[in-house]
Order: sequence, then structure tokens, then C-alpha cells
Amino acid sequence: MSIEKQICESAIEAVKALYGVDVPEKMVQLQKTKKEFEGNLTLVVFPFLKMSKKKPEDTAAEIGAFLTGKCPAVASFNVVKGFLNLCVADAAWLDMLAGIDADDAYGHRKAGADSPLVMIEYSSPNTNKPLHLGHVRNNLLGWSLAQIMEANGNNVVKTNIVNDRGIHICKSMLAWLKYGNGETPETSGKKGDHLIGDYYVAFDKHYREEVAALKDKYISEGMDDEAAEKKAKDEAPLIKEAHDMLVKWEQGDAEVRALWKRMNDWVYAGFDETYKAMGVGFDKIYYESETYLKGKAKVEEGLAKGLFERHDDNSVWADLTDEGLDKKLLLRSDGTSVYMTQDIGTAEMRFKDFPIDKMIYVVGNEQNYHFQVLSILLDRLGFKWGRELVHFSYGMVELPNGKMKSREGTVVDADDLMSLMVDDARRTSEEAGKFDDMTDSERAEIARIVGMGALKYFILKVDARKNMLFNPEESIDFNGNTGPFIQYTYARIRSIMRKAVAAGIDTAGTVAGMQVSLNEKETALIQKMSDYGTVVAQAGKDYSPSGIANYCYELTKEFNQFYHDYSILREEDENKKLLRLVIARNVAKVIRNGMSLLGIEVPERM
Repeated sequence: MSIEKQICESAIEAVKALYGVDVPEKMVQLQKTKKEFEGNLTLVVFPFLKMSKKKPEDTAAEIGAFLTGKCPAVASFNVVKGFLNLCVADAAWLDMLAGIDADDAYGHRKAGADSPLVMIEYSSPNTNKPLHLGHVRNNLLGWSLAQIMEANGNNVVKTNIVNDRGIHICKSMLAWLKYGNGETPETSGKKGDHLIGDYYVAFDKHYREEVAALKDKYISEGMDDEAAEKKAKDEAPLIKEAHDMLVKWEQGDAEVRALWKRMNDWVYAGFDETYKAMGVGFDKIYYESETYLKGKAKVEEGLAKGLFERHDDNSVWADLTDEGLDKKLLLRSDGTSVYMTQDIGTAEMRFKDFPIDKMIYVVGNEQNYHFQVLSILLDRLGFKWGRELVHFSYGMVELPNGKMKSREGTVVDADDLMSLMVDDARRTSEEAGKFDDMTDSERAEIARIVGMGALKYFILKVDARKNMLFNPEESIDFNGNTGPFIQYTYARIRSIMRKAVAAGIDTAGTVAGMQVSLNEKETALIQKMSDYGTVVAQAGKDYSPSGIANYCYELTKEFNQFYHDYSILREEDENKKLLRLVIARNVAKVIRNGMSLLGIEVPERM
């Protein structure tokens, strides 16, 4: 039983014994004692004043006296107005440390066969370009969220929906046919997604040239600027050819479909490399080319049930005005689908594949309204999780030099960014002298771990709902709230443990049954570690990787302050030495477990 639980139960017993009233557990408010006061935990006594009919100070003193006599976890107390500050007994902290030490997965709950199944969708790339910085934030958030939900005892399915159809895909295909001269990933030496992305940019370049020429022509014929530009965009030969290609794709034209499959396969191979380097993956991948027809069928089914309405032009709409929203188009007048229809179709396929209890979509905040509508539509169509679906809405990520534009070729490529981070980590480590006495392969592996850790931590420590500025230079720092600072502390602890073994010290000892006094910083570290399970649970409730990231930083900072003030291996008292070794190895364990929820590796040495 946790220390908080022991004190809570004893406080309920105290109110019953002192004032003759049974109180619910939720009335017992325990919080960490403020640093300026003596104590570890503080009980708020104001809720009990109606029962005691006494002053806050007197009520606190009476409950404090009861707890010190009846609760073994409480050693002493002091009263500050209506707050009862409790000093936890050393024996209780040692019992807590022994419990943490005995559980390698401390703070995580294991899922069972009957646990809820949570499906998490993230990544959602288009097959006309490589993954970029925005996708990096999406993938890292999605992967971390999956680990956090799993650590909270859920069965988790990680899924991806690939946007592999539509006019944007045809633009890349058409540009490759016109300007590619048969170029392939093999002949060009480029990753497939990069190659196709180049042709998406090429399409836009040539299209803009055509639009500019046509606009000048229309203006010379007497058309005003705005009208000339609109007509030029509609009449440019390239965009007409792209639309013709899309029609052929929809009709199943064998030649167009063969080219589409060939080029998409190049892209998928490129994506796989990027996902592997990023350290993310999926249990199931869906493709919009397979789901959009399912969505149309589901909408027609809803139409037959009177859930939707068909307008005179043959288009199908959902009337959401009774929900305080507007009317939403589901099928165009020509029968073609929109994104909402495709999401309904994807939901239909997923629900048949898995017994989903909760569905979480990791998608940027520009789609907030879309998911508000989708939730209502899925609920109307009978999906049990529809109304409670979670849109994990996150803000945009930018670099110091501004926004990204894919079609103009100014996108920040995910592969280039990850390569830069690893290179920077290697250079920074070399300059700091952290690569001494290492082989080239060890240096390369540590540079990868540190570079990717810096990238992931910098992104995940920020509240996902906020827009953020990613600065690569700030992320690789061995001091402050960064991934490398936490990784370096973990490696330092592992080094201490290796030195202890080399000195013949038993590093596998336990504090169970030990009688030793604790100093303030030892107590603070044990208390901080005891919070880990609560932090994991809260991160699961709030869908908050940043909660885990900032906890790892606080624990790391606490350990470094302790290590600065107290020796571990040079401590002469053998019990004290063992105590500090047990604290250190468990700090390392909690750091490792916490960072794993962020998808971040920790190195054994740095």
C-alpha cells in the first residue's frame, strides 16, 4: 500500500474516532508539503471543520496527534493554519523504496485479455511526398501516446491511414511521366518518397508557369486580374491532364493503375526507412483507396435509414443544425466522396477488424471541426465509440526560419532533420570529450541514440496542444531540460553501478528490513520515484506525453542535486552505501521506463 493510501485511510479513521463522522475518501486532500515548511505530505483540514466544530489549527493538531499514534507511516507533524504537515517515517520510505526496487515494470500496469482495446491513428501521410517536420511531431506523439495507454493497462492497436489517392497523387504521376525519363529510385540513388516528392514540386513549378502565361494572355484580352487568374488556374493544360488521369484512376484504367501502384511502392519503401529511423511502427495500415468506397456505401445506408438527406442536385448531406453545427456534405452531386466519407469508411473497416472500445485520432488542430462532425456522424451510424472518440489535437511545429510549404519544395524533410540531429549529437559529444576510449561503432550508436533522443524529447516535452518552435541547436545540450541531459544522467548512474561491481560491492542488495536514517535529499528522491505511477496514470487520462517528459526531467534534476552533495561509492557507512546504490539504480530504472514511454532510448555509457 502506498504511503498516501496509508495516511488517507488513517485520516478517515481519525475523523471517525475524534468526531464520530464517516467521511468519503474523496474528502481527504493530500498534497506535497511546500518547500518552505517542514514535512513531506500535507493534509488539508478545512473540509473537517464542520465535524470538529473547532478552529483549523486545533482540528489539525488533533488529527496530527491521532496519526502519529496510529499510523506507522507518520513520524511527526506540524500545523500551519488549516494545513497539517506530516513528516513520513524513514521506515515507510524504505518500504516504499523496497517495493519500487522489487518491480522492474514499476508504475506500469499490464493489460489482460479483458482490458479495453484502444486504437490510435497517427502519421497519415500522402504518397506524393516524403514525411516532413509536421509528420515527425505527429508520429512521435502517436507512438508515445500508444506506449502511455499501454502502460495504463490497455490493449493498444497502432494504426495508420495512408492517403494514396486523389488529385495530388496524380500530379506527381503526371510530372514523372512528362519529365522523369524513366527515372527510378535505383537509377537516381534517391529514396522513393524523395523521388516522388521531387516530381510533385516539379508539377507545381510547371503549372505555375502555365498559369502565369495564360493569365497574361487573358489580361491582354481585356479580362481583370482576379478573373484572369481564376480562369488560368482552371484552364492550364497540366491541371486538366491531372484531372483526366484522376478520372481514369477512378474508372480502373489498367495503365494508370499500374503506374500508380509502381510509384506508390517506391514511396512505401521510403516511408519504411523513415519510420524505422524514427523508431515508430504500426500494427495495421489502411489505405484510402480501399476505404473510400466503403464510406460511400455506409453513407448510402445512412441515407436509406433517414439519417442523411439527398438534395436536388443528387448530393448527400448530414444536417447537424440540431447539434449547433451546420450541414455537412458527404457525397458530391457526381457521387464522389469527400474526406469525411473516407473517414466513415475507414471506421467501418476498423470496427470490423477490431473490437474497439476507444478510438484516438492524432491529427493537427486545423482539423478540430472535422472530428467534431465525425464523432456525431459515427455515433448516428451506430459505432459504440463514436460519440466518445478522441481527437488528439496538436499544434503546428515550425523552425526558426519560418513555415514549410510542400509544393514549393521548402518543406523540412524528416530524413534530413534526423540525419542532422545525429550528426550534431556526434559533433557535440566529440567536443565535450564524451567519445574518448570508444570504438567507431560505439560512437555511431551513441550519436544515433543521443541525436534522436534530443529530437524526440524537445518535441514531446511541449504541451501537444500548443504550436511550437523546434530549434535543433537548443535540443542537443547536456544541461537543462533536454533529452541528452536525462540520457547522460542515466549513463552516469550505470557507470556508478559498473564501478561498484568492479570494486566488489554487492549492487543487488535490498533495503528491505534495513534500519537507517535518511537525509532530506534521499527522502526527496524516494518520494519523487513514488510519484511515477501517478504521473503515468495522469498522462493516460490527459493524453499527455509532456507530463512524462517533464517528470523525467524533474527526477533527473533531483538525482543530480543529490549526487552533487553526497558520495555513493565513497560513503563509509555500508548501510548508507547500499541505500544510495539502491536509490541510484531505481532512479535509472524509472528514467529508463519513463523515457521508453516517449520512444527514447537511454545509453549505457556516453
